[in-house]
Amino acid sequence: MKNQHSTTALLVMDVQNGIVERFAGNGSATVPFQKAVDAARKHGIYVIFVRVAFSEGYPEVSAHNKSFSRIVENGGMTVADAATQIHDSVRPQPDEPVVTKYRVSAFAGSTLEVILRSRQIDRLVLSGIATSGVVLSTLREAADKDYALTVLSDASFDADPEVHRVLVEKVFPRQADVMTVDDWINTL
Repeated sequence: MKNQHSTTALLVMDVQNGIVERFAGNGSATVPFQKAVDAARKHGIYVIFVRVAFSEGYPEVSAHNKSFSRIVENGGMTVADAATQIHDSVRPQPDEPVVTKYRVSAFAGSTLEVILRSRQIDRLVLSGIATSGVVLSTLREAADKDYALTVLSDASFDADPEVHRVLVEKVFPRQADVMTVDDWINTL
């Protein structure tokens, strides 16, 4: 029987240059992510990085998609663009996958589910920017796929602190354990 750590993955979602710069402001905002990644590595928990990026010419973006169609107008956010690279504060190790998604959920158009199945992972620890975006969308889809879920409340944040509070205090607990990075580390 596998131990729980070997069937758990920490998802570090959208902690990429362009999003960290836009939402995080100062460098201290990434400290909880760094602590979570370090703890996962120390305890043999698989770390998967997820980013949002698009192909040159944006064939994945529909004009009907309000959020992403603005990216087409403004340019950038392609797979090679500096804005879509994982932020240096949580730099992936060579054996840690960087999954590219094309929508809000980490599962949308990505290889995430294939990686999780191949490693027999059934527990996900979610962190990311923004709480109302990738964290919410991934949590909902992962819950529907029957993953056991934990959300790291201080390794996720939102441009609107009240939206973050409502999600982590009222919405997420219906489908996930919600805890701080330190509390999670104490369970390992």
